[in-house]
Amino acid sequence: MDLDIVDLSRLQFAITALYHFLFVPLTLGLSVLIAIMETVYVMTGRTIWRDMTKFWGVLFGINFAMGVATGVVMEFQFGMNWSYYSHYVGDIFGAPLAIEGLMAFFLEATFVGLFFFGWDRMTKVGHLVATWLVALGSNFSALWILIANGWMQNPVGAVFNPQTMRMEVNDFFAVLMNPVAQAKFVHTVSAGYVTAAIFVLGISAWYLLKGRHVHLAKRSMTVAASFGLAASLSVVVLGDESGYLSSEHQKMKLASIEAMWDTEPAPASFTAFGIPDREARETHYAVHIPWAMGLIGTRSLTTEIPGINELVKNAEGLIRNGIEAYDALQTIRLAKTDAEVPPAARAVFEDKGATMGYALLLMRYVDDPRKATDAQIHAAAMDTVPPVGPLFWTFRIMVGLGFFFILLTGTFFWLSVRHKLDAYPWLLKLAVFAIPLPWIAAECGWIVAELGRQPWIIEGVLPTAMAVSNLGASTLLLTIAGFILIYTVLFIIEMKLMLKAIRKGPEHESPPHLSFYAPMIEKLARAR
Repeated sequence: MDLDIVDLSRLQFAITALYHFLFVPLTLGLSVLIAIMETVYVMTGRTIWRDMTKFWGVLFGINFAMGVATGVVMEFQFGMNWSYYSHYVGDIFGAPLAIEGLMAFFLEATFVGLFFFGWDRMTKVGHLVATWLVALGSNFSALWILIANGWMQNPVGAVFNPQTMRMEVNDFFAVLMNPVAQAKFVHTVSAGYVTAAIFVLGISAWYLLKGRHVHLAKRSMTVAASFGLAASLSVVVLGDESGYLSSEHQKMKLASIEAMWDTEPAPASFTAFGIPDREARETHYAVHIPWAMGLIGTRSLTTEIPGINELVKNAEGLIRNGIEAYDALQTIRLAKTDAEVPPAARAVFEDKGATMGYALLLMRYVDDPRKATDAQIHAAAMDTVPPVGPLFWTFRIMVGLGFFFILLTGTFFWLSVRHKLDAYPWLLKLAVFAIPLPWIAAECGWIVAELGRQPWIIEGVLPTAMAVSNLGASTLLLTIAGFILIYTVLFIIEMKLMLKAIRKGPEHESPPHLSFYAPMIEKLARAR
C-alpha cells in the first residue's frame, strides 16, 4: 500500500472535517439558546424576547445551511476514499449514519422551515414546540454521528466473520450504549453550547460598546452568560469522563497526550508543561502536578497508568498473538465447509482472533504477516505510538481555553446579577475578541480525538493504512485543492452573511417592558 495515498486520504478527510466542524458547534448551541429565548417570550409575553429569538435565529439559519452543505460531502468520502473501510465495517458504521440521515436530519430540516415561516401561521405554543424540535433534531444528528465515531474508538457489539471477511453486528444495543460514544456525545454537545454562548456574549458586547440595541444585548448576554457558565463547567466534568474512559479503552492515546514515556508509580502526576522528544523517548523541561493525572485517568490513588514504552512492549506481544490468529484465519478460509475446519485452527482463532488487527500492522512492512522478522514486529509496535508532540500541545490548548471560558462566563454572570454588564468596557472588548476561541478549542478537541487513535481507523481492529481506496495521488491532490477552494468560498460567504446580519441588527426591537402591557393599554384606549 502506497503510504503517500494514505496520508493524502487522511489529509483530505481532515480538511473537510475541520471545515465542517466550524459550523457544527454553533448550530448545536444556538438551537438551544433560541429555544430558551422563545420560551421566555411565550411565558412572559414580552415581545423583546421574540425579537431576540428572531435575530439570533437568522444567524442560526445561515450557519445551519453552511453546515449541511459541508457535511453531506463527508459521508460520500467513506465510499470514495475509504472503500475497504466501508466494505469491512459497513454493516455497523452505516446504520448510525443512515438513522442520522433519515431521522435526525429530516426532523431538524422540517422544523427549521416551521421556525422561519411559521411565526404568523402558528400559535405561540405551536411555534415554540417547533423551535425545541429544531434543537432536538440538531442534537440527535450529533448523537448518531458520535455513536458511529465512538464505535471506531471502542468497537463493541460486533464480531469478525471469517467467511465474509467483514465485521458484523451481534449486539446493536451495545453499539448504541457504547460508553465512549455516550461520553463523546455529551462532551461534544457541551462544547457546542459553550461556542454559542461565547458567540452571543461577544456580539452582544459589541452592541453595548457601540450603544446599539442595548436592551436586546443585555438580555442576550444574561442568557448567554448563565447558559455558558453551566456548559463550560459541564465540559470540564465530561472531559474528565472521557479521560477516564481512555484509560480503559485507549491507553496509548492517554499516555501520548500526557507524553508519559515510562510508567510512573500510582498516582501519576500531570505534566503541565514540557517538550516531548520522540527520538529520545523523554519529555524535556517537564513541570509536573503531583497525583493529578492518576486521579483524572483512574479515579484512584493506587492504579497505575502505563507509559508509552510499556505499551509498545505490550503491542509486540499482541502482534505475535495476531500473527497466530492470522495464520488460523488462512487455514479456516481454505476449508470448503465448516466441518473441514481443523479444530486447532478454530480454537486458536477463537482465542486470539481479537488481536488479528495488530498483525495487520505488519502489512506496511511485509505482504504476509507470518513472514515478519523481529525487527519488523518491533517497528509495527512502534507504529502504535501516535504523534506525541501535537497531541500533548493541542490537549493543553483545549484545556486552557476551557478554564478561560469558565472564568469569562462566570464574570459576566456575576455582572448580570449585579446589573453591571456595561460597567467595564475592557471586559466587553475581551468578550468580543474571545469569539473565535471556542472554535479553536473545538478543533483542538477533534485533533486530540482523531490523531490520538492512530494508526487505527478502528481501534485495535483495522489499521488506517489498510482502509483506503486504490486512488491515484493526482486524483487526491486535485480533490483536496477543490475542497479547499469550495469550502473556503463557503466560509467567506457565511462570514459576509453573518457580519451583514450582525451590523444590521434585529429588524424590530420592541420596548423591553411596555410590550408586556401593550395589549392592556390598547384595550383601555378602545374603551375610551
